[in-house]
Amino acid sequence: MASRRKFIKNTSMAGLGLMAVPGFATQRFSAVDKINVGLIGVGLRGTNHLANLLLRKDVNVTAICDIDKDRIAIARKHITDAGGKMPKVFDANEHDYKNLLSLSDVDAVMIATPWLWHRRMTVDAMEAGKYAGVEVSASNTLEECWDLVNTHERTGTHMMILENVNYRRDILAVLNMVKQNVFGELVHFRCGYQHDLRHVKFNDGKTAYGKGVEFGEKGISESKWRTAHSVKRNADVYPTHGLGPIAVMADVNRGNRFVSMTSHATKGIGLHNYIVEHGGQEHPNAKIKFKQGDVITSTINTANGETIIITHDCNLPRPYSLGFRVQGANGLWEVDGGRMYINGTSKPHTWDDAQPWLAKYDHPLWKKYGEYALDAGHGGMDFFVLNSFVESAKQQIAPPLDAYDAAAWSAVTPLSEVSIANNGEPQDIPDFTRGLWMNRKPYEWMKEAY
Repeated sequence: MASRRKFIKNTSMAGLGLMAVPGFATQRFSAVDKINVGLIGVGLRGTNHLANLLLRKDVNVTAICDIDKDRIAIARKHITDAGGKMPKVFDANEHDYKNLLSLSDVDAVMIATPWLWHRRMTVDAMEAGKYAGVEVSASNTLEECWDLVNTHERTGTHMMILENVNYRRDILAVLNMVKQNVFGELVHFRCGYQHDLRHVKFNDGKTAYGKGVEFGEKGISESKWRTAHSVKRNADVYPTHGLGPIAVMADVNRGNRFVSMTSHATKGIGLHNYIVEHGGQEHPNAKIKFKQGDVITSTINTANGETIIITHDCNLPRPYSLGFRVQGANGLWEVDGGRMYINGTSKPHTWDDAQPWLAKYDHPLWKKYGEYALDAGHGGMDFFVLNSFVESAKQQIAPPLDAYDAAAWSAVTPLSEVSIANNGEPQDIPDFTRGLWMNRKPYEWMKEAY
């Protein structure tokens, strides 16, 4: 954060003032143009959003909501330390967020709560006329996916799924290559969420990560709610970090769409083994049968003839990877191994180091704001997704990642659950745009504004 504050100070001293700071990047906005934002959920993720919002000169944080009073206290300290005005606080019960939504001095809300609350809070926000940003995934069932779309269309209020990986530096560079047809006509993609989360799904009730084998009522932070999904659902419960970037490259919902999907799951032994290793064979949690398979593989077919393989792998020991592969008629990129091959340029049958290619096609956003963004979280991605949300909300226009995207990407969870339960039976993926995908134009990603 120190380097970002230094960035603001230096640009002001140079005479550029706030016009050099994101949020004042165009002539349409002046220093008095601000948006009032409320935060629903100020756990670890919500507090990260709060810290980044407090650095912006075009945002007032006017309200915060969380049922955990300790988290409220932490959020209030962040605001005080930043010299901000104390917001209204809503912490009475699980439905107190509705009182936040009734405030006239809240224009937009950011929702960072447990998954089961995402859809209902986002729908309630749109019903209240608040521009809504929701963490991933946005929905748990197909009915909830349709709720997001139907509410958006009925109210005319926008929502944005806050998928930060869409703004990762290598992802935007590869998207630039896709837009410039470097790979040729696109054919195949791979992606997923491959991340050892055992230390997240279990803790000792005192330390968020890395200690103990408790969850649910005896756990804290994500173990309090996230692990239950592994107990009760055999599904890819977290698809959007991988699928979101690929969907944008494939113009899904904007000239293309997901058509059908099949899913398969391995047996589930990873979480049980972790409990036994760290808590002992006699620990009560060692008797729990986890429904979720350790590795879940789904394959999507698109209307334009591409295939997308999505892998969910979070219950076994492994290094982190989102497993990206983008392949076209003229070449491909694979994130694992950091390698690229472009027909006619690369040495035949030999991989190139991807980095020179990624540097050559570095996205204008990263060229302009890369140094400023790095401290924002997740290697800078959090700055860019937040900036897109704020700028879209200020203008009350559709965001880059909208309700149709939130529905289509999140639908992987319930559809994978049904497919797995039926031995990999293909599942039709609804057309959440109701045919509008055929004429919707892709968002203008190759620009330096947001």
